[in-house]
Amino acid sequence: MWTPAARAELAPESQPYATSLTDAEWAVVAPLLPAPAPTGRPRRWPMRSVLDGILYVLRTGGAWRHLPHAFPPWSTVHRWFLRLSQAGVFERLAHTLTMADRERTGCEASPSGAILDAQATRSGGVGVEGPRGYDPARRVVGRKRHALTDTDGRLLVAAVSPADLHDSHGGLALLRASPRLWPFLTHCFADRAYRGDRLGTATAITVEIIVPKEGQKGFAVQPRRWVIERTFSWISRCRRLARDHEATPSSALAFFVLAAAMILVRRLARAL
Repeated sequence: MWTPAARAELAPESQPYATSLTDAEWAVVAPLLPAPAPTGRPRRWPMRSVLDGILYVLRTGGAWRHLPHAFPPWSTVHRWFLRLSQAGVFERLAHTLTMADRERTGCEASPSGAILDAQATRSGGVGVEGPRGYDPARRVVGRKRHALTDTDGRLLVAAVSPADLHDSHGGLALLRASPRLWPFLTHCFADRAYRGDRLGTATAITVEIIVPKEGQKGFAVQPRRWVIERTFSWISRCRRLARDHEATPSSALAFFVLAAAMILVRRLARAL
């Protein structure tokens, strides 16, 4: 029945842009962001407006200088992006939200199983700065995103490297870094690019290689591995990640991790 209370609950929230955080999403994110310093000059711009500006660039793929006037000045938003990424705020945000979303579904906060894969991304164009490489298997000049997710597709650990780095080298770095964040991880699923002793005996984590069926031709959904492919697909909806436009690998990694974190923000906000 359409009562005033029902209309107020279902009415769309007043947002300047579709990429802006809703009140429920801001309630999830706000406690995980740095609090204002007790001393020094007060913040001129609210952190919510700054984060909305970062998300606008992430989702639309626009340049920093092209931020609409509804947001704080582009230089302020860009400076905050660099400050948050260099301080590891986006990684801590994704880590906390992953544990919260796992507990929401009835799972243990720390996973015991994971999926490993890499995604090559083309360079943003001629004259783009920063280290890049050529991946002959995918015929891509750019960078490679290495990701370790849980068995439901939540991002656990990520890294960015030039595209000429073999998947197994990037995967080894993720597996070695994972015990510090996820101490109960014991099993990992991966494709044939990760087979061999380089990963199989380097850590205490057991690596299970998923191979295609004998005689298979063309595309087919692989057991377990389709989950991380779905995660890459979700994250690729952010147009800033369609190509690699960043001057530094740290900025490319920050956008990648933030995109994965925002998936969980929306899930948790809907559950409130």
